[in-house]
Amino acid sequence: MKLTDSRDIAAPPDLVWTAILDPEVLRECIPGCQSLTGSVAEGYEAVVKQKIGPVSATFTGIVTLSDIIPGQSVRISGEGKGGPAGFAKGGALVTLEPGGAGTILAYDVEAAIGGKLAQLGSRLIDGFAKKLAEEFFTRFQAAVEGPDDGTEEDIADSGEVKKGWFKRLIGG
Repeated sequence: MKLTDSRDIAAPPDLVWTAILDPEVLRECIPGCQSLTGSVAEGYEAVVKQKIGPVSATFTGIVTLSDIIPGQSVRISGEGKGGPAGFAKGGALVTLEPGGAGTILAYDVEAAIGGKLAQLGSRLIDGFAKKLAEEFFTRFQAAVEGPDDGTEEDIADSGEVKKGWFKRLIGG
């Protein structure tokens, strides 16, 4: 599955760059992420729980950041094993450039699955992978941007992070 898209983020490129390298931001933005430990240099160990159609699995794996061009681009890659459910792996090349009143964040995502998950069919898997990528970048955009109307909005009713939390955290 491949997906290419971009987002206009109402924040300066240096703030967006800082956020994309921050493990707390990554943990909050990866859908279903239960834990993320490690560093940019050494990579991260992650535990992610997902339900794909009738298959529910907890994936343990590694998230790495590579091909880093400071302030411009980074490749985020992940690979996880979900026991009998199979495996999932994928990545996104994320590029940043100044644009409009903030930053244009463009991404090219690729994802692949195997095992029992692969038996669900490509249409279901492609739709799910697209949904996960869009959810990650929606959460990322909300974490970086400040509130647009002076109020803080929840990303979801599940007690997840509030919009603009990263920008407020670093005093942006």
